[in-house]
Amino acid sequence: MDYQDAITALADPTRRVIIDRLRGGPLAVGAIAEGMKISRPAVSQHLRVLSDAGLLTVTPSGNRRLYAIAPDGVDELRKYLDSLWDDALTAFARAAHDKARGPQK
Repeated sequence: MDYQDAITALADPTRRVIIDRLRGGPLAVGAIAEGMKISRPAVSQHLRVLSDAGLLTVTPSGNRRLYAIAPDGVDELRKYLDSLWDDALTAFARAAHDKARGPQK
C-alpha cells in the first residue's frame, strides 16, 4: 500500500475517529464501536477499508480480532507528508532569498 491509499481511507471522518480510538492501543470491534452513531457492521466495514489501506493490523485473539495502528502504513503516510513539508520549506526559502536580493535588472 502507499500513501494515496492512506489519504483516501482517512478522508472519511468516521475512519479518523476510529484511528483516534486506536491511538491508545489495540481494541476489538465492540470497544471501537462503543458510543459511535453507526452500527457495528458499519464499523467493521470502515475497519476493513483502513486495513486494506495498510493503516491497521488485525490480530486474532480467541473468537475476536484486535485492531491496531500499523506502524509501516503510518510511516508511508508520514514520509509523504514530510516530503511535502520539505518542498514547501524549500520553496519558501527560495522566495525569501529572491525577495532579499531585490528586483533584478
